[in-house]
Amino acid sequence: MFTINKCLVNICPDDALSSFDENGNIKAERGYCIDHTPDPGKTQAEIYNYIKNHEKIIGLNACGIIFKDIDFSNKKFFGCNFSHCTFQNIKWEHSLVRISIFDFAFFNDCNFIQNNTVYSSFSCSTLTHTLFNSSDMKQCNFNGIKAFQCSFDNSDFFSSRFIKATLVNTSFRNCNLKKTIFKNSDRQNVSFKMSNTREAIFDSPENISGSIDNLQFGNSIVDGD
Repeated sequence: MFTINKCLVNICPDDALSSFDENGNIKAERGYCIDHTPDPGKTQAEIYNYIKNHEKIIGLNACGIIFKDIDFSNKKFFGCNFSHCTFQNIKWEHSLVRISIFDFAFFNDCNFIQNNTVYSSFSCSTLTHTLFNSSDMKQCNFNGIKAFQCSFDNSDFFSSRFIKATLVNTSFRNCNLKKTIFKNSDRQNVSFKMSNTREAIFDSPENISGSIDNLQFGNSIVDGD
């Protein structure tokens, strides 16, 4: 896992970004957060270069960094912290992610096709026009996310959680939803066609807003279709 160091500015509660030695390796000592680093451009460039030059990225803390038009395909991320980051037009195809944090991040026009992610958290993130198609996203935390015009089709969400998520114009077609939790989620025009929704956990009927006739149970469930 990444080393959780606080910013060197004593009154700052934010996490420090990873810093690097002369050989480009991550150092363990404390540094500055994105708001207090003396040279934000240099710090961001070092993080970009570290990801670019390594196939396996372990313990990277990039909290608050903006990533734009970068290809993370075929990379392997272990114990990394990407909370509060912004991802614009990022490719994550065929990448592997383990025990990493993307809480409160922003994803726009990103591509996670055939991604393999386990034990990771996207809690309270905002996703627009982002694809998680044909991916393994097992035992992940999507609690409180806001997803607009996203697709999770043909993916495995075994034992993942979407509690209090807001899902709008979003698709979960042909997904494995065994033990996936959608309690207290706000779903507008969401399709679960061909997914095993009988093995997922939704709100009890008395807690579902709107007509129960709008929910089609069986081999699939469709909201607003």
